[in-house]
Amino acid sequence: MARGDEEPRNPFRFGALALDEAFTDRAREIDELSADMRNGQDVVLFAPRRFGKSSLIWRVAQQLVREDVLVAQVDLMRTPTKEKLAERLAKAIHEEIASRLFRTRERVRVFAGLRVKPTVTVDPDDGSLSFSFDAHADRRDIDATLEDLLALPGRLAAERDRHVALVFDEFQEVVDIDPALPKLMRSVFQEQPEVSHVYLGSRRHMMERIFNDEHEPFWRSAKQVELGAIPADLFASYAGERFIATGKALDPNVCMRVLELTGGHPYGTQEAFYFLWEETGAGEIAAAEELERAIDAVLRSEHSHFSLLWSRAASAQRRVLGALSVEQPGRPLSSDYRARHALPSTATVQTALGALTSAEVLSRVGRGEYRIAEPFLSTWIARNES
Repeated sequence: MARGDEEPRNPFRFGALALDEAFTDRAREIDELSADMRNGQDVVLFAPRRFGKSSLIWRVAQQLVREDVLVAQVDLMRTPTKEKLAERLAKAIHEEIASRLFRTRERVRVFAGLRVKPTVTVDPDDGSLSFSFDAHADRRDIDATLEDLLALPGRLAAERDRHVALVFDEFQEVVDIDPALPKLMRSVFQEQPEVSHVYLGSRRHMMERIFNDEHEPFWRSAKQVELGAIPADLFASYAGERFIATGKALDPNVCMRVLELTGGHPYGTQEAFYFLWEETGAGEIAAAEELERAIDAVLRSEHSHFSLLWSRAASAQRRVLGALSVEQPGRPLSSDYRARHALPSTATVQTALGALTSAEVLSRVGRGEYRIAEPFLSTWIARNES
């Protein structure tokens, strides 16, 4: 219960990182990733979009930092060029590694040997440093600078006898930054036994190509970990406890209905429980009526996202999505399924399935069997496009 007269806060979170009490059970994954990163094991984490990869890594990093492991993180979605990547790397190394190894005046000196010297700017509000590299510098000099920055965590780890983990979020973007960059990174990383490299990505087909294609530099270079849905019993316990702790109750049947709708999808489940909690009065039980209102609220929240997704889908893709919104999991390539839902030719459906799967709108759950990956998209389609 809330202390004093304070109104209890909604205990569920979606959209931003799920931290502290908002983080739902991932005990096995936390233990496994913590051991890997502590041991210098390279890991690639596969998971659909909005499955909590970043939240999981954040929680693991919190734990490892308490154990004196140095953890630096770089989001490649925010580094469209090699110069921007160098800037983000330099900032991460300075703030998350050098700041824990050196006194203030010594931290910037770790960059003294770089081919292209960074311009260091001090934020007058909080005193933090930012780094920039000349975008007009010679390409060979930028490559050499980036190579030195990538090698720096390993050198610092070896010199100070410390464990270091370097995390790359949205790693599939590395190919768009520069097609030659994976080869450069791999050549550096394979000589860093002191460093665990962790690769996260939201576009599975690209990540699989990077790590599973024998012609790619990162082929079989990292342990592959699949992040699945959270088991229903764990999510049910978590949700029930959060309702009780905030002065409300959750009907067990309603709880299981939520988990049926979301399939244990972390983002979708947190979102559904967030609105269900909002629709439940203080001291009351979240029952069927509250759930219906919560679903309406979820659909309003997701309407812009689903509308954009629908507008970008080709006609055949919309027809496949419409069929799966009625019957899923389904086998859209089978003649019976196509006949039941008036789908076009096998070739056309195959093309639509490929595009929707690559975009992670659909998940393949068996041989020739598919389902809509986005929680509540099927409900939205049924209400808006039927």
